Amino acid sequence: MASPRLTSLVKSLPETVPFVGPETLEMQRGKPFAARIGANESSFGPAPSVIAAMQKEASEVWKYGDPENYELRHAIAAHHDIKAENVMPGAGVDALLGLVVRQYVQPGDKVINSLGGYPTFNYHVSGYGGVLLTTPYKDDRPDLDALIELARKENPAILYISNPDNPMGTWHEGSDIQSFIEQVPETTLLILDEAYCETGPQSAFPAFEPDRPNILRMRTFSKAYGLAGIRCGYVVGCAAAIRPFDKIRDHFAVNRVAQAAAIAALKDQDYLRDVVAKIHAGRERIAKIAAQNGLQAIPSAANFVAVDCGADGAFATAVLNGLIKRDVFVRKPGAPVLDRCIRVSVGVDEQLDVFEAALPEALADARRAQGNQ
Repeated sequence: MASPRLTSLVKSLPETVPFVGPETLEMQRGKPFAARIGANESSFGPAPSVIAAMQKEASEVWKYGDPENYELRHAIAAHHDIKAENVMPGAGVDALLGLVVRQYVQPGDKVINSLGGYPTFNYHVSGYGGVLLTTPYKDDRPDLDALIELARKENPAILYISNPDNPMGTWHEGSDIQSFIEQVPETTLLILDEAYCETGPQSAFPAFEPDRPNILRMRTFSKAYGLAGIRCGYVVGCAAAIRPFDKIRDHFAVNRVAQAAAIAALKDQDYLRDVVAKIHAGRERIAKIAAQNGLQAIPSAANFVAVDCGADGAFATAVLNGLIKRDVFVRKPGAPVLDRCIRVSVGVDEQLDVFEAALPEALADARRAQGNQ
């Protein structure tokens, strides 16, 4: 039987997703994980005030959410001391990245990311026919000089960088990022993904420049605010770069419960500070667990820690599989050099207890397998 045709672009793409979710792995395993510390979620959860705001709004879900996101946009703008015209909320950073690529990338256009940088961004680039160019990390961080050199050579439509970085958790100081921003070609759009900004040092983030036309900065409520499940993030940029989102976005993408939760989260900065302190303590504990097992933790400004397993990517994969076998969900980078690490999200104490108990056994399994090769 004949069927409607796909576009040639979609037909050419592999049937893949950027990440395999823990739910899928749990179904494959036939049991849940005891420690879900692989997706960079916050198991500390949202503030009680945020939960109350969501509960209150639940009875109103028969209504569509405000398609203009008026209150949320103004709340975000007030939080950053900018204008609402410089803010566009969306259904998480991932969805916003897709909207940005759709606006700026035509089939065949070049786009730059670091080799091993956030794969969901690359997924969108492929989905809209862009040509991805990469530069290797340097000292486990995006190589700012190499990225600028490649941008000057290739004149890409978009240049992407995350700071703090995903998947390594490393960061650049704000002065270096500002110098980087000023060197980006005027015709190239810079995406500065700052999803982990709340857990990093303030010195890593230059001031917003609402009038700079070729930069969009991404923020989210998924990480430190503990709201990954509601899908709400936002982009900050000049008004001329924000307005085109209205041409293509799903105007009801940020539902009314998500809007209420995000507004309440911004109001409860005391709770945020408490969670960030717990994240800092969790990073230190993961580093200590790594050291106890003869491994090295990469210094992190995110809500996760990349742990250098001390060998190659195959060995790190064996460690990861050994942890999964012991009911611990973690992930790892996939690019060469970075793939020597596993990536462990900060979790509540009970989850890190499980990780601490499982890691020595997973390492022993991986070392035995390595010795038998």
